[in-house]
Amino acid sequence: MVSSHTPNSPGRQHSPGAATGPTERAATTTTGEGRPFAADAVDAIVDQWAQVRPDLDTGPMAVYGRIYRIARTMGDAVEKEYARFGVSRGEFDVLATLRRSGEPYTLSPRELSATLMLTTGGMTGRLDRLERAGLLTRNPCPDDRRALRVTLTDRGLELADGAVTAGLGVQHQKLGSALDTEEAEQLATLLRKLLGAHE
Repeated sequence: MVSSHTPNSPGRQHSPGAATGPTERAATTTTGEGRPFAADAVDAIVDQWAQVRPDLDTGPMAVYGRIYRIARTMGDAVEKEYARFGVSRGEFDVLATLRRSGEPYTLSPRELSATLMLTTGGMTGRLDRLERAGLLTRNPCPDDRRALRVTLTDRGLELADGAVTAGLGVQHQKLGSALDTEEAEQLATLLRKLLGAHE
């Protein structure tokens, strides 16, 4: 289970003169099973704010700061895996969206833009690069010749499957090194709840 004994948990407000230095935190913080773990970069930032602005409630910073850092570092690690397949993270997202749609792996540019929250111009650039690489095709829609349908090629399908497997391998390794299955499921539930408040 994810421990309720976490540094600067949401709602915590530092009082003037409170001893919250990084050294003390690293020495006293433990997991739910009593195993100690080191303070991290977010702890250091929160502690600095506590020193100069003890009136601030930095609980949200402790949560969002870690979400941002995890997303950034994992995003960089996964992108390195995608690069081995010759695509960027953004280009992989297009291929993966088509792959997830199921056979015949075809969507309109508008559907792709809506799913990936991209402008039409941004999507056109990605489609141009992927089409030149032979990973997808753009053809007139049979029901409306003015519209286009984007379809994954056999090569694009193979690449999408290989890249997603490689990316998930990195994610499994990092997640498994920090959390057990029950903790990961609990964290996913909490993040789903938090995401729901933003969408």
